[in-house]
Amino acid sequence: MGKCLVCNEKSPLISGKLGVCLSCIRSRVDEALLVAKRVHFESRSVYGLPPEPPKDPDGIPCGGCANECKIGEGKSGFCGLVENVNGRLIRYGGTAESGILEWYYDSLPTNCVSWWFCPGCTGRGYPKYAYKPEAEYGYYNLAVFYGACSYDCLFCQNWHFRNLSAKRMPVVSAKALAEKALDAQVSCICYFGGDPSPQIIHSLETSRIALENAEKAGRILRVCWETNGYMKPQLAEKAAEYAISSGGNIKFDLKAWSEELNVALCGVSNKPAIENFLNIGRKFYDKRRELPVLSASTLLVPGYVDAQEVENIAKFISSIDPEIPYTLLAFYPCYVMNDLPTTSRKQAEECFKAARRHLTNVRIGNIHLLS
Repeated sequence: MGKCLVCNEKSPLISGKLGVCLSCIRSRVDEALLVAKRVHFESRSVYGLPPEPPKDPDGIPCGGCANECKIGEGKSGFCGLVENVNGRLIRYGGTAESGILEWYYDSLPTNCVSWWFCPGCTGRGYPKYAYKPEAEYGYYNLAVFYGACSYDCLFCQNWHFRNLSAKRMPVVSAKALAEKALDAQVSCICYFGGDPSPQIIHSLETSRIALENAEKAGRILRVCWETNGYMKPQLAEKAAEYAISSGGNIKFDLKAWSEELNVALCGVSNKPAIENFLNIGRKFYDKRRELPVLSASTLLVPGYVDAQEVENIAKFISSIDPEIPYTLLAFYPCYVMNDLPTTSRKQAEECFKAARRHLTNVRIGNIHLLS
């Protein structure tokens, strides 16, 4: 039973560890965000990460992602991988030479968020983008787990990436990572994390090398991103170009529609992500409708991401194209907000109905978690 520190309401659908309810986030914004800000500060300090994107007036602009950090001397950026040392920015990850990440081979078909239209899971796009007209059994996805993030989601399902940010290791160059895809049984690469956005340069260079190698060998190699969408616009477009040419997909994890809710739960505004999704949708979606290059997902956090949030996201996606795939994901209690229940079947059905009012392609994922 959690309690809101703003209105004193108690409910199983209020995270006591966050300390504020959805109603107050929407109606008493300043008070609610002050409470949430303290929680972000405390949780990030454990890993030596700054509480919010630094905006030091005398700092050096990082320019690595949409957080637009200005890093003062002796300080680091929001992601923890960029530091101002004696007036010079040092990048410990996110360059062609160094990516802070872990990787592994994931057998296909896998539990990809885009499982219901992914070539590796369904054979969609065969024979141009898939080796089989069905699931690619016997093939692998090169799964790349980046150890940094441009968000600070208090419900993070992969929260342990922060250990990689704190240690700034392991380090893998783009060339070395691309070589992991030389095996003829690797039919796709997927970048996730954490998030690829703070290290997008590394993922783009890896993709360039890997796709050149695949073209020389005359084989299929799809490139996909699972991201919060917080890249610089020109870099997001470059990722979309690699995805569309290879048969891949960019999946945006749209956490919330309300900027206030996004700030409370994830620490930063969602506006750059929304703008990147809009730009990629308008510029690329029509170029390959038979195999969607763009999709979205939303984690249904009990008590916070409700049908109102989902419907507003669905309306936005529909304004680009009502056929863009949208996956609603069941929540499992993790990280700071581990005092909430799993997503209820009632909440999932309400959100599904809300999304279907605007979109033709909607699915519920992780249904085994529904309570």
